[in-house]
Amino acid sequence: MSQIRYYTEEGLQKLKEELDHLISVERPAISRQIAEARDKGDLSENAEYDAAKDAQGLLELKISRLQELISNARIMDESKMDNSKVFLMSNVTLKNLKNNATMSYTLVPEKEANLKEGKISISSPIAKGLLGKSVGDKARIKVPAGEIEFEIMEIKR
Repeated sequence: MSQIRYYTEEGLQKLKEELDHLISVERPAISRQIAEARDKGDLSENAEYDAAKDAQGLLELKISRLQELISNARIMDESKMDNSKVFLMSNVTLKNLKNNATMSYTLVPEKEANLKEGKISISSPIAKGLLGKSVGDKARIKVPAGEIEFEIMEIKR
């Protein structure tokens, strides 16, 4: 049974673009490789043919998984989300109470996480520790480097 996953419009668009690339660019390239290998003669001892067929199988599996993911994807309506507490798609400004450093993160679905863009996975330790909290709340979060206490300074969408 397939699991429904939530995405931003941007995240879902990236999945669709990846699927389109696999179907329109990668699939024809592998078909050409198979045809070229087939033209070389005896298929029973043709390593190029076997490798191309294996690559085709892996590509088709990836295409199938992406199609399933997209068909079960739902776009989040950010306009209906509550800004008073930290939830998925919240942009949270935190203050590290140990060193007074301030940082901002957006909590996103796992597939959209990108630390360079300030997007952390909803399943990360920091995000899990912030869920349901409000501005002014403190969260003691266990991270690989130990335990850090944060104060929530701002929540926005």
